[in-house]
Parts: sequence; C-alpha cells; structure tokens
Amino acid sequence: MNFIVSSTALLKQLQSIGGVLNSSNTLPILDNFLFDINEKTLTISASDLETTMTTELQIEAKETGSVAIPAKLLMDTLKTFPDHPLTFLIDDTTFAIEIASDYGKYKLSGYNGEEFPKVPVLEDSSSVVINSSILFRAVEKTIFAAGNDDLRPVMSGIFCQLETDSITFVATDAHKLVRYRRRDLRAEKAASFIIPRKPMILVKNLLSSADEDVAIQYNESNVHFKFGSFNLVCRLIDGKYPNYEAVIPNENPNRMTIDRKSLLSSIKRVAIFANKTTHQVRLKIDNSKLVLNSEDLDFANAANERLTCSYEGDAMEIGFNSRFMLEMLNNIDTESIVLELSAPNRAGILLPESPEDESEDILMLVMPVMLQH
Repeated sequence: MNFIVSSTALLKQLQSIGGVLNSSNTLPILDNFLFDINEKTLTISASDLETTMTTELQIEAKETGSVAIPAKLLMDTLKTFPDHPLTFLIDDTTFAIEIASDYGKYKLSGYNGEEFPKVPVLEDSSSVVINSSILFRAVEKTIFAAGNDDLRPVMSGIFCQLETDSITFVATDAHKLVRYRRRDLRAEKAASFIIPRKPMILVKNLLSSADEDVAIQYNESNVHFKFGSFNLVCRLIDGKYPNYEAVIPNENPNRMTIDRKSLLSSIKRVAIFANKTTHQVRLKIDNSKLVLNSEDLDFANAANERLTCSYEGDAMEIGFNSRFMLEMLNNIDTESIVLELSAPNRAGILLPESPEDESEDILMLVMPVMLQH
C-alpha cells in the first residue's frame, strides 16, 4: 500500500486535528494518527476516546487500506521539510512505514488501523445549521467563563440551549457567567446539552478562518460538527446544567454607562496593587464619578483612580475580582459598556451599550467580592 502527498498539505491537516491528542493516553494506539486510504482520498483521524476529529486530503494512490502512524514522530519529521512530495510505502502485513523523499528515506513502525477506536454513529439524532462566523463568535464570547473544576463537570463546558425562536450559549464557573443568545437562529424543536471545553476550543480554532455553514448533529450522548473537510464528534457532558436564569437579577435600578477602554485600563493599573488572593478592586459610584481603589494591607500597597461616567441610581460601593472584570471587558466589543447593579452583595451585570447586531444578545454576570473595610 502506498501513496504520494504534499508535505506541507499533510502537516497543515495534522496540525488542525492534532489538538485532540493527549500527552498521556491509557491506550497506546491513541498516540497515533489513523490514516484511511481510499484511492484518491486520505482520511486522517485523531482521538482521545472522548473526542474524535477527522479531516480529508487529496492524494495520489491506487489502493485502499488503513494504518496508524505515530503522531509526534510524523509531525516532527514533516516540520523539517519544505513543500515537497513525499511517498509513503506501507507493508500490509507488518505495518512498517517507509517515507521516501528527494533527500532520503525514513523508516518508522506503524500499527494495525483496525485497533483504532471507531467513530460513534449518532442514532436518533436531530440537527441544526449555524454559520461558522456566528458559531465562532458564540464560543469565543463564552468559553473563557467555563469552569475547570473536575468535581463539577457540568460547569466545565458550554451549555447549548436550542429553542424554536432562538439559540443560547451559556458558560459559568459560579463566579462569572456569560449568556450569548442569537435571535436569528432557531431549531425545529427544543433541546439542550453541555459540550466539553476541549472540543469547543478545537472547533473555535478551526472556525477562525472558515466561512461556511456548520452542520451540528446531536443526540442524548454525542454531538457531531461537520464543516469543510473536518468532522468532530464528542461525547456530551452528562448531568443537569444549573438554572442560570435564576442567578441573573431582574431588578437592577442602578445603571452606570462608561467608556470600555478607559475602565479596562484603569482596572489593569489599580489591580496591580490589589491583594494577591482576592484580587479585589473596589468601585465607588456616585452621580457622574467613579472611584476605583485597591489595597494590599500585607505590603502597604494601594492605588486609587477616578473616572467620569454616566450613572443613574443611588450611590454605591461594591467590590469585584479584577481578573474577572478584565476578562469580561476584553470580550465586549462596543466602545461603551453598561454596568447594572442592585446591591453590594448581588451580582453585577455587564452589557455592551448599543451593540452593532440587533439579533445578538450578550449578557455577562460577575459575582461581587465581600468588601473588606
């Protein structure tokens, strides 16, 4: 069994799906890429058992067959070549591989492709189609808020809520929450599921340069993304997602509008002087004046800044974790933002002021830090 392929074309596809691979696997076969040769088409797969990604590449071949090739050794080799045709010669019995180029020959041991885990087939599935730019934005705006606590796996992914009039993406780690809703997307029937963080990051990375529709197929246990030459199938997180709507305060009589970049820069500076455990930055708002301050009593560090804002409501003093505030402000695109508050011990809500796309609804929530007087 043999085939000819461009070194750069092959490396590009391997790098696209290589993010699936783990540094330590329970099954040795998962340290390999699966190559499925079917005449002119090469299908490459990578898996960690939970997530499997495949991509296709056109090659010169006259045979069919499959072989598992050590991933790291192959990618390290391909990185050293300029754009160059490579001939792969594979022994059908021993799965020994010889790569021939104009520079020389390289031998490595392959494995029987039949040992590679099979991609799950989704039965009793439903589907929805979302444009790649919209899906990219939905993941980009939410993924940073997802948790990474192994004890609460349901909060370590993105919650997808499909309705007949909208589609909502939610991520939270109990300290911060992002709800991204599209009113120009809809599903034929209501459904909801939690997609793990890792496959969502892989999808986002591939969608950053794509401009096409993404077909999403799902059932109770798996979800399948298909776009271009890529397929990604992953197991869904089992469990019930927290009732996020109950956390979002409805009555927020205090409303501050402020320039986003000014607030971002000010928090960055003030946060340097904050306590390294709480990262607390205190906001004191009254009329058109916002005072930010922080202190670290252990080292006698303190910072204080004043900004101009537009504010409706009672004078208020509230503390937030500066890292969470910076993450959220970096993920809002508008020139000005709105901070809605109800009480110093209740969550604050960050909203973009006058978003460009009316069908897009972004809400970010951050829990306060108890003020230390």
